[in-house]
Amino acid sequence: MTFDRVPIVESALDEYLASVRDDRAPLPADAELRAGTGLTARRAVELFEDQVASRAVDVAARELKKTNRSFYTISSAGHENNAVIGAQLRVTDPAFLHYRSGGFFMARARKLPGSTPVFDTLLGVVASSDEPIAGGRHKVWGSRPLWMPPQTSTIASHLPKAVGLAFSLARARRLGVDGDLAADAIVVCSFGDASANHATALAAFNTARYAVRIGLPMPILFVCEDNGTGISVPTPEGWIADTFGRQPHMRYVSAAGDLGEVWEATGEAVRHVRSARQPAFLHLSTVRLWGHAGSDAEHVYRSAEEIAAIEQQDPLLRNARFLVEHGAATARELRALVRDTRERVTAAAEEATHRPRMETTAQVMAPLAPDHPSRVAQRAGHPLLSTDERSDVLGGLPEEASAPNARTLAGNLTAAMADELARRPELIVFGEDVGRKGGVYNVTNGLQRRFGAGRVFDTLLDETSILGIAQGAAHIGLLPMPEIQYLAYLHNALDQIRGEAATLQFFSQGQFRNPMVVRVPGLAYQKGFGGHFHNDNSVGALRDIPGLLLAVPARGDDAARMLRGCVAMAAEDGRVVVFLEPIALYHEKDLHQDGDGGWLADYPPPPSHLLPGEPGLYEADDSHSADLLLVSYANGLRLSLQAQRQLRGRFDIRARVFDLRWLNPLPLKALREEAGRVPAVLVVDECRRTGGGVADAIIADLVEAGVATTPASVRAVDSFVPLGPATATVLVGVQDIIEGTLAAVGERSVAAR
Repeated sequence: MTFDRVPIVESALDEYLASVRDDRAPLPADAELRAGTGLTARRAVELFEDQVASRAVDVAARELKKTNRSFYTISSAGHENNAVIGAQLRVTDPAFLHYRSGGFFMARARKLPGSTPVFDTLLGVVASSDEPIAGGRHKVWGSRPLWMPPQTSTIASHLPKAVGLAFSLARARRLGVDGDLAADAIVVCSFGDASANHATALAAFNTARYAVRIGLPMPILFVCEDNGTGISVPTPEGWIADTFGRQPHMRYVSAAGDLGEVWEATGEAVRHVRSARQPAFLHLSTVRLWGHAGSDAEHVYRSAEEIAAIEQQDPLLRNARFLVEHGAATARELRALVRDTRERVTAAAEEATHRPRMETTAQVMAPLAPDHPSRVAQRAGHPLLSTDERSDVLGGLPEEASAPNARTLAGNLTAAMADELARRPELIVFGEDVGRKGGVYNVTNGLQRRFGAGRVFDTLLDETSILGIAQGAAHIGLLPMPEIQYLAYLHNALDQIRGEAATLQFFSQGQFRNPMVVRVPGLAYQKGFGGHFHNDNSVGALRDIPGLLLAVPARGDDAARMLRGCVAMAAEDGRVVVFLEPIALYHEKDLHQDGDGGWLADYPPPPSHLLPGEPGLYEADDSHSADLLLVSYANGLRLSLQAQRQLRGRFDIRARVFDLRWLNPLPLKALREEAGRVPAVLVVDECRRTGGGVADAIIADLVEAGVATTPASVRAVDSFVPLGPATATVLVGVQDIIEGTLAAVGERSVAAR
């Protein structure tokens, strides 16, 4: 492979090294360039080599793109001083890095013998399936041996989970779950000056400072790599320093100047975080060379004079001068180092283009949604508590949850969480008001008293940070069960699931995982408690996330068994699960009439569990024939069962009721089998007609599968849920189900037979 040009900044480096006279011998390799800083001549030269390697990879990526042998590129050119951070941290200090981290990656890999960071990076550039972290699915900075979970974020959405890991380090150690990290390990995450303004980033900074304020350890190093621009939009002069320079509970350190000054400032920040166990904000001054990305036409928004002035600040040129002037190396030695590094990168780039790429759907999707039901079943049943141990656990809970007789949905969930907490020491439960208060709906009542504030605890009011804590905790081996207080509150933080948690196994080929079960009270039909924030009937945004499990129980016994199965799936397969709990059914006791107790259920003890693909079926009577299949979930199940009785009694229509239980993935195989046994199917979808629920997907599948049945649906109106009795005008009711049934089976009247 040959390059058809050498970028101007490379020429400037070459010209400088060619112009310098080698008239003095270099210092001894172990001589410090600045006393007491630890920056020796050898270390400085190694840093420069790592920076040159990063730059050469960026050049190779652009040259490969010209011949369509590589893809979208974002270079690290101008940010190479982040190698100083990589050199000063340990391999076991978890690193969450943004996309201009080539120097850091090279310096970090130097610490691990046998690493091949140049070749690994180039394999990612050409999207080769041999690339060791993402397998060609995306160009990311990541490595399991280097404790670098891959990040796909471009807007700082990786910061909350970095904070979550820092928050969890001490907690995990106290619980006997410390992974492979030292007691004084710290977390580092990097981002740009533009993305520092993003709400997600600000949430992370706030949560880190909040933790310190309430006395919790928060050993995190925030690294803002400030190149003064976000694509084409300039960052105001002094904005980062003014904004973050005087934040309480977060030390600000500026890293600017020559290589020695950057090394010294970085060391100060690292030492503070490691010793004080408190956050630091390292403000690293950088420049951005060559535009934002390979496709960015920089000349459109920068003049030739501006571009030239920026190129004169090239860190490679400045660092070469520093090494020569401080006697770390001669110009001749640096010329040889640059030449050899470029040749090595060129050869690696050529070899990378001959490596295989993914070619099949199965290859692409292999790490997306691991599924091992037999192993999950074993995990769900082991280790079991003895009868006495379970009695002790359940005896410490509120009477409704611990009584041996039938329980509500809420009572069954409380008991199930208690069982799981008792037999899984790595499980933690947290969220707004879940601790001392026991949850807004008392579902976590008594858990903190029984298991302690180390495992059941309250968080600040910020859903982004709650989900960030969950991800970070899971990275280190804890099993998080966060609660988002209402479904409507999840939407403002959804990217923490969509863009971060659900993508991790996919982009790391399962080498990193963040298992969790996110409990979310939601859906509509609450009486006396109104407005769309507390009655949110839309699940479309969750069903759209690849690999996400969405469990929606309706009855208490199902809820306990489904929760147990979800916890086991998270623990065994690393799955991300949203466990959506219908608020209106939490404390419901009756089904058909007051006092019938038809919605209560005995608590099913472990190892009884349910997994995706296992729905529920309710026959109308002992008859083996039916006129119709009612398909529903959550509140719709209760409404369908009420309609089932009325249809039988008033119209002599026999209806089976099919409880989906799982909305992602839908139990379509079981549904096809049941639908094939009846002449008509009515989907009772309590969510909004357009894009909010599951009716579209179910009916499309039945039609495409050629199931010989007539499909129809009743759904909620495309409206937000109003307050008071007006809710009945937009939500599905029993009468809607009856009318839909009569239409589906050929009746045109609701008059009783």
